[in-house]
Amino acid sequence: MEPARGAIFDLDGTLVDNMVVHAEAFTIFVGRHGLQPLTLADRARLDGKRNRDIFPDLFGRALDEDFLQACIHEKESLYRELSGGRLQPVPGLLRLLDALDAEQIPAAIATSAPAENVAHTLRELRLADRLTEVVRSDRVARGKPHPDVFLAAAELIGVAPAHCLAFEDAPAGILAARAAGMTCVALTTGFSADALTAVGAEPDLAVSDYDEFLSVARAKGLFGRPSPGRAG
Repeated sequence: MEPARGAIFDLDGTLVDNMVVHAEAFTIFVGRHGLQPLTLADRARLDGKRNRDIFPDLFGRALDEDFLQACIHEKESLYRELSGGRLQPVPGLLRLLDALDAEQIPAAIATSAPAENVAHTLRELRLADRLTEVVRSDRVARGKPHPDVFLAAAELIGVAPAHCLAFEDAPAGILAARAAGMTCVALTTGFSADALTAVGAEPDLAVSDYDEFLSVARAKGLFGRPSPGRAG
C-alpha cells in the first residue's frame, strides 16, 4: 500500500466531534414538527447525507422546495446557535495537519454541510485560514453515499483518488469514499467500528482520533514513510 499523496476530510464528526450537537438540534426540530425522535438506526441511515436527502426521509414524503429550505434553515440555525463556543478539533488533528504540511501533502474538505455551517465550524475550530479547499455536496450532482464530492475534492487538490486518504465518520461518507477509490479511515466519534461494519460501511482503518491514526499510520503504509519491516 502506497503512502497517501492527498488527504480528504469530512467535516462534521471527523474534524470535530460535534454530532451530539447536531443530535440536539434535530431533537428540538423534530419536537417542533411532531416527528418521531431519531434513533441510532435513523442516524446510521442519514448521517453524512445532504439535507435535501435527509428531510424528505424524516417527513416520509416529498417536500416542496420552499418548505425544504425552511426546514434546513431552522435546523442548521439551531446547530450554529447550540455549537457556539463548544467546538474543538478532534485530538491529534492539528498534529496531523502539521505532518501533512511537513510532507507537502495537500488537503481538502468534502462535506455535506451547508456553506453557513462550514464557515461557522471552521471559524470555531480556528481552521478557516488553514483548510481553505472545500467541496460541498450541494455543489455536485449526487450526495453521499455517491462518490461525487470526494472525486471533486481530489480533482481540486490535483491528486488521483487512488492516492488520496479519506477521513470519515458516517456510513454514507465511508461508502462514498470507498466508491471514489480512496483508502478510508473512519473516526469512531459516532459509530463504533463494529457498528460501521454491521451496516456495510467497513473502512480500511478505524481509529478513535488522529493521535491514534498517527501512531499506526506509518507502520501500515497509509501516510508518510512506512517503518522499516513493518509496512502492511
